Amino acid sequence: MTIPETILKELENYTGTDQVRKDLNINLFEERLLDSLATVELIIALSEAFSMDISPGEIDRELWATPQKIIDYFEERANAG
Repeated sequence: MTIPETILKELENYTGTDQVRKDLNINLFEERLLDSLATVELIIALSEAFSMDISPGEIDRELWATPQKIIDYFEERANAG
């Protein structure tokens, strides 16, 4: 499974909607699709899925505001490693 596909699958799971797949620029926090707890759980799930050590403290909310930003974050980390 590709990075985008894995992220979108997890986002659908944590938000309960496929809107995250339809609109990659939807603001997850403004639309109340993610809250603080769900964000931490998502970080943990994606850290495990990609075998990356990511601390919730290092994630800026704005950095993870949209599905596309999350995809970009993981693609950049994967390319840097």
